[in-house]
Amino acid sequence: MGTAGTFQIDHELKTSGFCPPSHSCHDWIGPPDQRSNLRPVIFYVPKHESPLECRLRELRQETQAWNQQFWANQNVLFRKEKEEFVHSRLKAKGLELRDEKGRKATLDAEEMAEFYQLFLSKNFKKHLLYNRDWYKRNFTITFIMGQVAFERAWRRLGLKKIKTEG
Repeated sequence: MGTAGTFQIDHELKTSGFCPPSHSCHDWIGPPDQRSNLRPVIFYVPKHESPLECRLRELRQETQAWNQQFWANQNVLFRKEKEEFVHSRLKAKGLELRDEKGRKATLDAEEMAEFYQLFLSKNFKKHLLYNRDWYKRNFTITFIMGQVAFERAWRRLGLKKIKTEG
């Protein structure tokens, strides 16, 4: 087995205390991000990473950052609009945000379903574009993964051939 490589660890993951053990030779999945709810991947960087493997890892990292940003922004927007919707509905009913016992007032499932439908309709085009780009990125990643697998197999076969000839 070759010498261990390194990990590229995002600053936020360093501060969260999540870090793979130094002897690991695999990607690691971190705890869910508080803003996006996505689980970040810490990518292992092999010591002798080929240019194609580097391209794959960088594309995966870029896609993860893009995905993270989209969902962090979308979740902030969702929470803000949900809070505004609940507040406006409670106000229209003559209710406060908290009841007389200090508990947070809520809306029933039917009213919340109306909010979810409005939110999805309002953001339909944004989600459509996100899904289109997500599929494009993942198709490219999958294609390059196939190339990397072929490259690695070719390399292994080449090494075996050289060993048997010597």
